[in-house]
Amino acid sequence: MMCGLLLSACGGGASDTGDPGDPGVTPTTVPPTATATPLDQQLRARIDAVNLSANPASGVVVPDIDTALPQLGMRLFFSQSLGGDLDSACVSCHHPALGGADELSLSVGVAAIDPSLLGQGRAPVDGVVRVPRNAPSSFNVALMDRALFVDGRVESLTPTAGANGAGGAIRTPDSAFGTPDPNAGDTLTAAQARFPVTSTDEMRGALLPGADNDAVRVHLAQRIGNYGAGQGKLPVNQWLPLFQSAFNTAAPADQLVTDSNIATAIAAYERSQLFVDTPWSRYIGGDLTAISDPAKRGALLFFTRADEGGAGCGACHRGDLLSDQNFHTVAFPQIGPGKGDGPNGTDDFGRERESGNPADFYAYRTPSLLNVALTAPYGHDGAYATLSDVVRHYRNPNSEVRNYLDRERWCQLPQFADLPHDECAALYPDARVNSQAALAKLQADRDAGVLTIPNIQINDTQVAELVAFLESLTDDCAGDRRCVARWIPPRDGGPDHEQLDAVDEQGRPL
Repeated sequence: MMCGLLLSACGGGASDTGDPGDPGVTPTTVPPTATATPLDQQLRARIDAVNLSANPASGVVVPDIDTALPQLGMRLFFSQSLGGDLDSACVSCHHPALGGADELSLSVGVAAIDPSLLGQGRAPVDGVVRVPRNAPSSFNVALMDRALFVDGRVESLTPTAGANGAGGAIRTPDSAFGTPDPNAGDTLTAAQARFPVTSTDEMRGALLPGADNDAVRVHLAQRIGNYGAGQGKLPVNQWLPLFQSAFNTAAPADQLVTDSNIATAIAAYERSQLFVDTPWSRYIGGDLTAISDPAKRGALLFFTRADEGGAGCGACHRGDLLSDQNFHTVAFPQIGPGKGDGPNGTDDFGRERESGNPADFYAYRTPSLLNVALTAPYGHDGAYATLSDVVRHYRNPNSEVRNYLDRERWCQLPQFADLPHDECAALYPDARVNSQAALAKLQADRDAGVLTIPNIQINDTQVAELVAFLESLTDDCAGDRRCVARWIPPRDGGPDHEQLDAVDEQGRPL
């Protein structure tokens, strides 16, 4: 779920303000600060072999968060006026203080007990979690060029590196597979921003039962714009001046406050969330002290092929983005309510749902690993609580998943840990059969020679080293509440007094 990234000293990429003096236009690079050890020399050879650079956002132009359009997008992102029942917002599942996600295995969109409570403790009124997937981070969405959502249901049909879908055809759920959506917008991010508001469980709720997606979007635009069927639906409405400033026009609301312009503004906000200045990038740039020796050994394992004694992670998590942006079956445990697939409707077939290709059963998009330490839990359904759990999965998926199911480990996830065990154990009765089907698909891929990672031969020390490397991929700003405050609006109620001013489980402002 995403409704739908830093240009200060904590960020990277180029701002579209064109200000050559804007600090932090590229990640920090420094001269070597120590004598290279044999480990450094070995890792440098591997870095050069896989052609890594110090800047994952090289050549990418993103909006400056302090300009009018992303500021409007931020206000929209935090407004519950885009929730059908006025009880959810984009930020409900993608808060900057939570790594651009929500800390939950399975998101809780509409009908939360306390709509303002985000992260652990957020729960639905009726106790039934209906969103079937883990919320991806909104951070660095501007760097994705092929597809958004884990099943790629918003995708560029003509992907170009660094373009985020701009300048090419974009397919969405409103168009047939492989067919452009003429209303998609100018980037993948803008196209994606049009869909959470149409999802009953994410944001739409009970709004306009039976109406199509376009009718829902039009109604919400009229609500925000205070015209047509939406006139007078908000107690306060000061949106029009913000739209006029952001789009530099005096046009009236019915011409300016449209679903397309709402998506454009939200996309500008999301694209401004660029967080790529990491210790790993600084190490690549020459600062040999930027990461620890365990992290260096983890990086060497990560980028070394499995048949050469490494972990082979770079086969899919390749390049500076640490993602090939492709779809693979890795057979994480299948928990959650599912997407309506399988004999009982409790399974989630992943990419196959979009492509119809049996080769895509249980395949999900490779996530970028930038800032991954901030976005637990992990997997398309948030089945694994920690990075160590994820790494161990790849040692032997069959035994790890069997252990997971035998111990009903979803009941140990923070989201479900407070439930009585019998109640939690009964949540997902088809988890075993669905997970076994995913494992069978993984084995079939291996037998067919499809790109999959074999069981990797690593010990617990090496697992910890891989985790140390993954933790070095965190931008300094992304994990600092004071730094990400630029992406959080003042707690003033917003232009409509429907702003979601989030708190955590202890009632502390996020």
